[in-house]
Amino acid sequence: MVKALFPGTFDPIHYGHIDIAERAARLFDEVIMAVYDKPLKSLMFLPEERMDLVKEAFKQNPKIKVTGYSGLTVDFCRKAGAQVIVRGLRVFSDFEFEFRMALANQRLAADIETVALITAEQHTFLSSSTVREIASLGGDVSSMVPPYVEVALKRKIISLGEQHSPPNALRD
Repeated sequence: MVKALFPGTFDPIHYGHIDIAERAARLFDEVIMAVYDKPLKSLMFLPEERMDLVKEAFKQNPKIKVTGYSGLTVDFCRKAGAQVIVRGLRVFSDFEFEFRMALANQRLAADIETVALITAEQHTFLSSSTVREIASLGGDVSSMVPPYVEVALKRKIISLGEQHSPPNALRD
């Protein structure tokens, strides 16, 4: 049985993430959506909230499991019994970042492979930071995220109040 780990912050999960995970589930016996808890970037949702949104996305797919993690991704791969790290590529700049990360992971854990899936054409512009920024400015994100994520975004923006400014467009 080949297990794949799809790590990310998923802040929030969007249709691009969902597409990559579902395609990975066709290639591997099990896909573990690993929601990273303490990245070096500013997040909108708490780890538990992000995990709940990811779980909702895949509740109908028994091949996709959801868990949180911290620390090195390769260490978590070993702990979870995953042999593969799945990543999505949207644009050329993603390739450079993911290439360097894959080489670093290979240095740390030569037994764990990295597989990059090219995003579907309709999702090439999509990132969590883009979704957060558009939603923070009152824009329509209904074509970018499932309805329950759109509702969660609206609630979060209201709860953050007037002091909340749109997040910086960070790579996610």
